[in-house]
Amino acid sequence: MVDQKVVVFSSGNEEFGIPVLKVISIERAQKLNAIPQMPTFLLGMLTIRDQLIPIVDAGIILFNIPTTHTDKTKIIVTQTDSLSVGLLVDDAIEIMNIPKTELKQISLTYQLSPYITGVASLENRLITLLDADNLFDSLEGFDMIEDHIQSHQ
Repeated sequence: MVDQKVVVFSSGNEEFGIPVLKVISIERAQKLNAIPQMPTFLLGMLTIRDQLIPIVDAGIILFNIPTTHTDKTKIIVTQTDSLSVGLLVDDAIEIMNIPKTELKQISLTYQLSPYITGVASLENRLITLLDADNLFDSLEGFDMIEDHIQSHQ
């Protein structure tokens, strides 16, 4: 493992990190255009910088509990292999460099979730590292969303 620079965000009472290289921007949460008959994790669409972005709820994906909107709620726009996706989170906390010495191998518990790449054990903090591509690809029905977005761009 090598050092990793990540955007740290909170969802539920936990902290997660996504590699900075996958993050396009961090936006304030705003009103979304809902789309009927879509999976529950898909909250709607936003146009950000002239690009149609699906917005998914980190709370539903990770804990099956919708994210509660507050003044701190953010959308982390990430780039996957095929499209940009916004991840609604409780808060985007910081950008942090995690030394490889603080990264722990994935235990059997985490192997059940293919989008978890490791855990950073820091002073009084535990940050679960996520692979954005695997996170979205693991969602049932996400391929349908990808097809819809790509056909409208």
